[in-house]
Amino acid sequence: MKFLDIKKVKINEEDYPNLLKYINEPPKELYYRGNIKLANKASIAIVGARKASDYGKWAAYNLAVKLAEYDIVTVSGMAYGIDTFAHKGALENEGKTIAVLGCGVDICYPVSNQNLMERISKNGLILSEFEPGAKPLPYRFPLRNRIISGISIGTIVAEAGLNSGSLITAEYAAEQGRNIYAVPGNINNMNSIGSNKLIKDGATPIIVIDDIIDELCIERKSIDEKDKLLLGEDEKLFYEILLQNGEVTSDFLCRTTGKSVSEVNSIITILEIKGIIQTALGKIFVAK
Repeated sequence: MKFLDIKKVKINEEDYPNLLKYINEPPKELYYRGNIKLANKASIAIVGARKASDYGKWAAYNLAVKLAEYDIVTVSGMAYGIDTFAHKGALENEGKTIAVLGCGVDICYPVSNQNLMERISKNGLILSEFEPGAKPLPYRFPLRNRIISGISIGTIVAEAGLNSGSLITAEYAAEQGRNIYAVPGNINNMNSIGSNKLIKDGATPIIVIDDIIDELCIERKSIDEKDKLLLGEDEKLFYEILLQNGEVTSDFLCRTTGKSVSEVNSIITILEIKGIIQTALGKIFVAK
């Protein structure tokens, strides 16, 4: 236990997560490894299916990348699939992340995430209300989920089937008065039914990655030289045209570049996903 440097914080102590104090039946004490002060920074939970699709993993990873860019902590449960990619998105892009466990902080579950757990303990925070040595029993995970949503200002469901445990997290978030977001998914994919239903029931859809920044009322950063280097030649061309003209239409881009409608629409979609441009009422303009 000393070797792992496990510590404990009680509800009446300064480092106890402030937001967590206001949920129904907050834990009286929490065990942790890592930087407990992260639990009092602005954070967003990213949760979803364990058997995630490549699309779901991409969404979770890139949402965490975007949060890291704005110094917002990513919270998840270190499970397979969406959780794993959310944590990795933060860690691999100089961001911070919190893993809330349904077992003791000295136990890695799943075992395959041992390396990830060590990275989080060194560069983030591992948190649990269960004593060291507590095994990952099924009834503990719903309890864990209320903490994931409880320390976060909002919860994103990146991908979820109809019976996904991440929907429990969304329910807790609603009960706690926190914002709920969901990434729209393929209606032909069983893993998307839960997240799509959340949107139908009132959750805010994340259409492009930058939507989460807009929802948090944070001013978007303008594209810098480093980001420009990551654009393809056609993407750079479209970006420069938009800078020169303010706002344009798809027809204008077709006439200016000599590209087909399908080519223009494809490039626009890629730039919008990257958060570089926005579209509204048939107009295309550089994202601010």
